[in-house]
Amino acid sequence: MPKLTPTNAAPGLHVSKPSPSEPATASAVCHCGASASAKGDAQVGALVTGWNANHGAAHGK
Repeated sequence: MPKLTPTNAAPGLHVSKPSPSEPATASAVCHCGASASAKGDAQVGALVTGWNANHGAAHGK
């Protein structure tokens, strides 16, 4: 299985939640150079919302 963590060479968003009782984690790297990470369900939710609004496909608009 390939490594799923985003890098500058392979930007993207990766979210993981191993089980319902464990906190979610996320990491993101955008082709514009921005990067972020989060731990905890609320923080991961905020990171995903920000990614969707400001990075990833948003750069194509």
